[in-house]
Amino acid sequence: MGAFSYKDLTIIYEDNHLLVVEKPINMPMQADQSKDLDLLSICKDYLKETYQKPGNVYCGMVHRLDRPVGGVCVFTKTSKAASRLSQQIRENTIHKEYLAVLCGKSKLEDQLTDYLIKNEKTNMVSVTNKNTTKAKKAILHYQQIQYKDKFSLVKIQLETGRSHQIRVQFSSRNLPLWGDQRYNNKAVVGQQIALWASSLSFIHPTKKEKISVSSLPPKRDIWNLFEVIYD
Repeated sequence: MGAFSYKDLTIIYEDNHLLVVEKPINMPMQADQSKDLDLLSICKDYLKETYQKPGNVYCGMVHRLDRPVGGVCVFTKTSKAASRLSQQIRENTIHKEYLAVLCGKSKLEDQLTDYLIKNEKTNMVSVTNKNTTKAKKAILHYQQIQYKDKFSLVKIQLETGRSHQIRVQFSSRNLPLWGDQRYNNKAVVGQQIALWASSLSFIHPTKKEKISVSSLPPKRDIWNLFEVIYD
C-alpha cells in the first residue's frame, strides 16, 4: 500500500464542494496507530497538488468504511458541504448500498434488526439485547442477486450505520461474509473480505439536486464467481 499515491486515486465525482473517490481495500480512512498510508491524507495530497493549494488543505470526512472494505467514499472540500452532508447522515437520508458475498444460502430478501454492542478493547462487535447499556439498534435490508456454489451474492441497503454492522448481522445468522477475518471462523488468512460499498445517493449540499455515485468490486477472488454484477 505504501506505493499508492494521489495519482493512483480513482475519482468518481468531483466539483467545487465534493470529492467522491473509490477507497482502496485495506487502507485506513484516516491516520491511525498503524501509521499506514490513509485515504484522507491521499485526498489532501490530491487537492494540494492538483489545485496548487498552499498550506494545510481542507478535506472533510463525513462517513467511514471499515479498513478492509473498498468502494464509494465521499469527502467534502468546504465546511458548509461537510455540515450539510453530516446533517443528512444524522437524518438518515443518505442512501447507502453494498454488495457482499455470504457463505451459505440467504433468503431472497429480508430485513435484519439487531442491537449491537462494541468491545472497545478488542474492536469486536456482537449482537445483544436492547436493554444492554450502550447497545445500538442496527437495521439493514437486503436482496439476493444470485446463489451459486453455496455462496449468496446480496445487495444491502443500510438503514443505520453501526460499526461492523453488516459483518456482524450476517455472521450472527450463520451467513458470514466470505473472507471476513474477524467474524468468519472459516476465512483463510490472506482472503479479502467480500464486502464493497457499491453506491451512494444524497442531496448535493449546495445545488440541492440528487447525486448518485457507484463503483464495482474488482474482478478477483470470490467476486469472479458472479459475472452478473459486471453485465
